[in-house]
Amino acid sequence: MEYFVKQDSIVRKIWSDADFILFIFGACAGEFALHKSVDWLFFTGRLPNDPIGRLFSTVAYAQKIIFEEKSKAEQTLSNMRRIHVNVENSRGFSIPNWAYQDVLYMLIEYTIFATELLNHTLSQTEKEEIFEVFRRVGDKMGIRELTENFEDWKTQRTKNLNTNYLKSNFSEQLFQAYRKNLGNFRYFIMSEVQKELLPKEIKSLIFKHQSTFFRLIFKIYGKVNHFWPFSNLKFLLLPKNHSETLRTFHQKTYQKS
Repeated sequence: MEYFVKQDSIVRKIWSDADFILFIFGACAGEFALHKSVDWLFFTGRLPNDPIGRLFSTVAYAQKIIFEEKSKAEQTLSNMRRIHVNVENSRGFSIPNWAYQDVLYMLIEYTIFATELLNHTLSQTEKEEIFEVFRRVGDKMGIRELTENFEDWKTQRTKNLNTNYLKSNFSEQLFQAYRKNLGNFRYFIMSEVQKELLPKEIKSLIFKHQSTFFRLIFKIYGKVNHFWPFSNLKFLLLPKNHSETLRTFHQKTYQKS
């Protein structure tokens, strides 16, 4: 049986761990809010009423693709593309290609950054493997002008970060929706995750100061998070309905060769 992502891939290992997924999600939530095309998230009506659910659906699709057989994963990607085309037709114009690029590129970046923040150093080969997996995702979705290799991706990523982001009224609405959905304490924790993971090019749009204290906390957590009771903490950082979704993400299996 052929899978879209090989069974011993570092990508499977990362995306089978709810801690990594939660940190990836937290960073993506911040970047989504600052993107120039964030208005598309409001068009479907799911924002700002359920911002966590909307972003979790992106995570769910990504994980589904990573763990599916090759043919099923490619069908899922085709379905995703069809859904986006339907939304574009409803609105009357297309989502920019660079917006699709940026969503793909943030998944690459935060898969790497979240893993390393939690004390798991990645080799250059592993980083390149992460890039290659998500590049294939983008290629199957019909995203154009994707970079060919990891080094070119880093250059293009920096260029996009300096071009495609700003703090807008939509940003404010989305951050307010996050706070409303999460509550003050959970929102505070998410903000600290974003301070650590968001690239400097966009971090300055929302944060004036960065505490190194939480970096130490996250590093320590990365060493103890598989031991009880710390293993349950991640499920307390989301409202109950979403914590149950996170549990389903954590039930995926990673198989070593």
